[in-house]
Amino acid sequence: MAAKAEFESIPITITVNGVKHEALVEPRTLLVYFLRENLGLTGTHVGCDTSQCGACTIHLNGRAVKSCTILAVQANGAAITTIEGLAHNGSLHPVQEGFREKHGLQCGYCTPGMIMTAVNLLETNPNPSEEEIRHALEGNLCRCTGYVNIVESVKWAAEKIGGKNASR
Repeated sequence: MAAKAEFESIPITITVNGVKHEALVEPRTLLVYFLRENLGLTGTHVGCDTSQCGACTIHLNGRAVKSCTILAVQANGAAITTIEGLAHNGSLHPVQEGFREKHGLQCGYCTPGMIMTAVNLLETNPNPSEEEIRHALEGNLCRCTGYVNIVESVKWAAEKIGGKNASR
């Protein structure tokens, strides 16, 4: 009979959606599972566990990253935003609104990752071309759509945020 591996828990402190959390985690715990299982933030989806699909995309210190590729202990001290943290005072983020207005989702499984990636794009490039939107979303897979409405959703959000040439 093989011996069960024992892992000593490591203390971490992470600020998620503006709330500081302290926890003990096993060193092998992926950030996506910490968010879902420890914090109950199930909007961050587990799609492939291999960083191929982008369903688990969150913002780590202001940068869009796939949370299935990061250990929770690596995020110690970090500021994280999940899909649940985008809306403010009951108002959806413009990208969330865009997905609703332009029908940028079908089954919705990829939607949180797509939105988090698009938000990061618009924070760094508020006036993206269609080609730049498509390039930014390359690491996020959708199995339901042809991406047309997803791109239109991001364009809509860019215009709402104030991008002058978002429809180019």
